[in-house]
Amino acid sequence: MATWRVLITRPAADNAVLGQLLGGYGIYSHGMPLLDMQPLPETPQQRQILLELDRYSTVVVVSKPAARYMLQRLDQYWPQPPLRPQWFTVGAASGEILADYGLNVCWPTTGDDSEALLALPGFERSLQQPGPRVLVVRADQGREFLAQSMAARGIIVDFLPLYQRFMPEYPDGVLLQAVSEHALNGLVVSSEQGLHNLIRLAGPDWATLCRLPLFVPSPRVAQTARDLGARQVIDCQGASNQALLAALQRNAPAQP
Repeated sequence: MATWRVLITRPAADNAVLGQLLGGYGIYSHGMPLLDMQPLPETPQQRQILLELDRYSTVVVVSKPAARYMLQRLDQYWPQPPLRPQWFTVGAASGEILADYGLNVCWPTTGDDSEALLALPGFERSLQQPGPRVLVVRADQGREFLAQSMAARGIIVDFLPLYQRFMPEYPDGVLLQAVSEHALNGLVVSSEQGLHNLIRLAGPDWATLCRLPLFVPSPRVAQTARDLGARQVIDCQGASNQALLAALQRNAPAQP
């Protein structure tokens, strides 16, 4: 019986955890990080936002790195976190980081994307307060759909970029070589930026690699992947390790 042998593309530390999980279920994985990150220097504007954190009704923390960097800033400026705002995350992994710190945080259980957060009743209630103001804690870019959806309703949205994401450098042809050497039969990306980095790394080899099953975290990323030529796109319905594992188990690989 054929089994999955997949390329995983999270940052190195996350790949290690994911690889161990998959291995416990007999799924082979080869790690090739397509995202790395480094903290951004604090600007006077960011400092002012942090000092006035309690003027926001809602704070959305969009990733695990954003959660970790935000807690460092809270320790610096708020030894006792303010009762206002209400904290939200896009997924459980980042939410648990904030919850372990002691913050009252909510996240959707129906998915790990902006659409799931927007559909969360508690999030909608936070936006119905008088004069709602939302802070999105993120990297130097991302979650434009989330911000645009709120801005279209006349809600003030500010961004607090705490880190920069970038693609590690690899030699030409390394992706196709890895797929061949490790007999990989599936590719995994955990974000839209990861998808774009995968295709960028593939270069002219994307014409071949696009035929492999591609696991993605959400319907929006799935559509982007199809638009960019991916032939077999599988929506994991979430960006968590467990969501990927469940998707791999639901979809048996084709026989070699």
